[in-house]
Amino acid sequence: MARPTDPLAGLDQVPWESLHHAYGPAVDVPGQLRALRSAEVPSRRRALSELAGNVHHQGTRWGASCHVVPFLVALADDPGTPDRAAVVRLLRAVILGDRRDDALPFDPRRAFAAAEAITDGQAALVEGHLAAGDLCEHDEAASLADDVAVRWAADAFHAGARHTDRYVRWLTEPDPQLAGYAAELLAWFAPDEAALAGLVVVPADGAHAAARASANLTLGHWPAGSERIDTRLGELLSANTAVVRVTAAVGLAHRLGDQLPDRALDVLAGARSSDFDAEVPGWDRSVRGFVALALHRIGLG
Repeated sequence: MARPTDPLAGLDQVPWESLHHAYGPAVDVPGQLRALRSAEVPSRRRALSELAGNVHHQGTRWGASCHVVPFLVALADDPGTPDRAAVVRLLRAVILGDRRDDALPFDPRRAFAAAEAITDGQAALVEGHLAAGDLCEHDEAASLADDVAVRWAADAFHAGARHTDRYVRWLTEPDPQLAGYAAELLAWFAPDEAALAGLVVVPADGAHAAARASANLTLGHWPAGSERIDTRLGELLSANTAVVRVTAAVGLAHRLGDQLPDRALDVLAGARSSDFDAEVPGWDRSVRGFVALALHRIGLG
């Protein structure tokens, strides 16, 4: 797929004035998205902070949130965007909210079940009273507010699900933070062949270790039964880089449970008894935390 020449094409065609975020009509969102392309670091940081506060306020998504997703994807996809990894961090927050890895494997139908009965009219009713500042004074709108918020979260998630091909492409980026975040994002969506192929072939050398470690954790959280995944993780138990070896063992523990091969158990035990630890881009806990969970999973915690 060719990359667009203008990642913000169509931005002014979105009816931002009729969409709402945490602080009212989303008329300031286009300027914040444009500022993510600024050559000035303070301008970009301010835009990231303001945009996050608007469309991911304390973990809550809003009516405008899903409309931001395709533009964040396009910005992150464009090599001309500065600090693309920071854009992907914001993208993840908008798509997933404050969900942690203990929610994996993720079932969107269960997570967003409360949104299924919400109609467009009901969502508009809640947005209207939020904009007017009188939600608590309107019984029907107030009673719908929580389920409408679930719908907004679902809309943001499904907007993100439309771009998994981009996340696969980012796995090959030289920026380890960007590639690592891309690998973690793929953990939240239904596995497909393109994503599997991309995650399996991420290199294991030192320059790609962070992305490879993130890919290992994602593969570990995918459904069991894929010999291709198990074989690849087994090969990586002999990788030269510790974070790659340990996350491969963690992934196998998630997938195989008490059928874990001795070599993987040795890697986990060695990691627990040493001072080794590392952060993996996109993931909430350190590698040491994942080791503890993996050992607990096989009855050795």
